[in-house]
Amino acid sequence: MLSLFRILISALICILSTTTLYAEETNSDLVSAHGVFVFNTLLFLIGGFLVMWMAAGFAMLEAGLVRSKNVTTQLTKNIALFSIAAIAYFLVGFNLMYPGDLNEGSWWISGYLGPIFSLTSLEPVGAAVDQIGDISYASVGSDFFFQLMFCATTASIVSGTIAERMKLWPFLIFTVLLTAFLYPIEASWQWGGGWLSELGFSDFAGSTLVHAAGASAALAGAIVLGPRIGKYKDDGSVNPMPGSNMPLATLGTFILWLGWFGFNGGSQLALGTIGDAADVSRIFTNTNTAAAGGALAALILTQIMYKKIDLTMVLNGALAGLVSITAEPLAPSIGGATIIGAIGGVIVVIAVPMLDKLKIDDVVGAISVHGIAGIWGTIAVVFSGGSIGAQIIGTVSICLFVFILSLVIWYILDALIGIRVSEEDELTGLDTTELGMDAYPDFSKS
Repeated sequence: MLSLFRILISALICILSTTTLYAEETNSDLVSAHGVFVFNTLLFLIGGFLVMWMAAGFAMLEAGLVRSKNVTTQLTKNIALFSIAAIAYFLVGFNLMYPGDLNEGSWWISGYLGPIFSLTSLEPVGAAVDQIGDISYASVGSDFFFQLMFCATTASIVSGTIAERMKLWPFLIFTVLLTAFLYPIEASWQWGGGWLSELGFSDFAGSTLVHAAGASAALAGAIVLGPRIGKYKDDGSVNPMPGSNMPLATLGTFILWLGWFGFNGGSQLALGTIGDAADVSRIFTNTNTAAAGGALAALILTQIMYKKIDLTMVLNGALAGLVSITAEPLAPSIGGATIIGAIGGVIVVIAVPMLDKLKIDDVVGAISVHGIAGIWGTIAVVFSGGSIGAQIIGTVSICLFVFILSLVIWYILDALIGIRVSEEDELTGLDTTELGMDAYPDFSKS
């Protein structure tokens, strides 16, 4: 941490020195091209490691919401999926998502035949100005690192929904395909200059491109897997299966809340002007208040509906508020962002029991939080001037693409190697049967 602090201070001193010299020479208050490059690179790196910290948030949230006999398995999935995403996105995903000059109006052809096997390349060590591709943008490494975090987040959404009954290795195989192909392809439609971008679709930081896409993959997995043993009674009523650790789930939520400032703030993609700096601060504020609105809406609504506050709903309400504002965290006022987030919180409280009525077993509520709230947030962009037609077409296209292909992959994996553990293994707990390692060895399982 001390080394990181020193690096940041040194970088800022360098920026200020460069900016001062430039201002003196040109009698201008603008940042030099070198300063813009450094500022933008720092935004990507800081935003990236904040989003990376969200991986810890997902791990803690899921560990708290699954039963104690499955905690170690869930933690293993989270660190494994993040590592898989890092390699798969390097080998295939990044160049598939950003085909660049090979696009020429047919991104999907060049995407498969051109850069799909072209490895990501960084600038040379100690690169000179003439070795930087675009001095007005940011370093390739910072851009790659930042975009990778979004890819890994998409996979994290899947793991919680299908917890407690899926085999480890089929999930990891699916993660390879999701992070190398499915996510990069649909994300390229917008962020890679593809057809949705040309259509006018808008999704600032990924309410649909990341969150609803991940939820679509999770929904497909939940359908193929079926519910946990004993989750639904013969009369259709729900048998509650409380999580193992509410403090851990709460910690995970706060970590995700913190990481979201990098998720949304970094998606400004620029910090080289006064306007960019002001916009990033506006995004931070709107992101924070949307989370608060979602949490309070869920808190109040559960009190009204159940006569008691449900902590898990409040946690998911905060996350739903964050997901909802992600599609457009810049344009709304603070009040508008609060309302957008609050509606997300209401959506979760209503959607979770609705899915249970359909006997779709979502252990952590990810389909409601990231899927339904993500769709709401993307459609809500129309209140900031977005096209309702483009928003609907984009949302439906992305969700259907990921859902259908995920469904096919899950069915193929199930036919080839089976994706669900045996009934005996599920009742015993995956920590014992899949890993042979308990998260809480000194306590009885439940």
